[in-house]
Amino acid sequence: MRRIILPAMLAGAAFAGFMGAQIAQSSSGASEQGTTPAKSSGNETVSRNPVVVELFTSQGCSSCPPADMLASRLAKDDSLLVISRPVTYWDRLGWKDTLAREENTRLQRAYASKGKAGSGVYTPQVIINGGGGAVGSREGDIRSLVRLARNDAGPVIEAIRDDNGDVTVTVRGQSRYMAGVSLLALSSSETVQVGRGENGGRKLHYVNVVKSERNLGSWDGTSMRLKLSNKDLNVSGADKYAIIVQRPGSGPIVGAKLLDI
Repeated sequence: MRRIILPAMLAGAAFAGFMGAQIAQSSSGASEQGTTPAKSSGNETVSRNPVVVELFTSQGCSSCPPADMLASRLAKDDSLLVISRPVTYWDRLGWKDTLAREENTRLQRAYASKGKAGSGVYTPQVIINGGGGAVGSREGDIRSLVRLARNDAGPVIEAIRDDNGDVTVTVRGQSRYMAGVSLLALSSSETVQVGRGENGGRKLHYVNVVKSERNLGSWDGTSMRLKLSNKDLNVSGADKYAIIVQRPGSGPIVGAKLLDI
């Protein structure tokens, strides 16, 4: 077992929420394991924008398989957009994650720098709508954050495919803030046989794994129209695509849509 000194943002009362996850300090790369308490869940309502649930996970993290299984269950809920983001910092432990992207690691560290509840660099971690986080295997905590995140204040996102196969995405609404619009290419299902490391010998399953993401432009809070070509929607390994509208600097996610194309 490896031990670290947690970043200042994880000190005090927040520390209790992270016991049981594997924690990585962005500067030194050391890790730790423990447990975290769960909170109760309840009935939920549907908003026009799905709540985005980003799971930071790793094939080299022995605490992650339960979170990966939970993500698969949550992904069946149409009011949620579950996205798996395998990270790279556990690759040094004996197994290189075959799905990890350095962009995922950078995004998690950017979220951690905000110092919000549940923030930090650890796995498994879930971030809800680019804001608060929780240990990725704690369903009660996650559902509590989802209930708090639901709202109808974000933009309306629509997508229409024409006869040539091109897709026009419209983002409309009224807002006083700017936000970036991104296209995520996702693999709806991945199965990996891990050969070494903490999960050596295990077969792991993942849902909605990010294969690529591309900035499409900025939404100024009024209305914008974007055209996606067949090439944009033909990313190797991807079988579904999503639009994410997010405040600058890895800020809150204010809109999302899984493209029905």
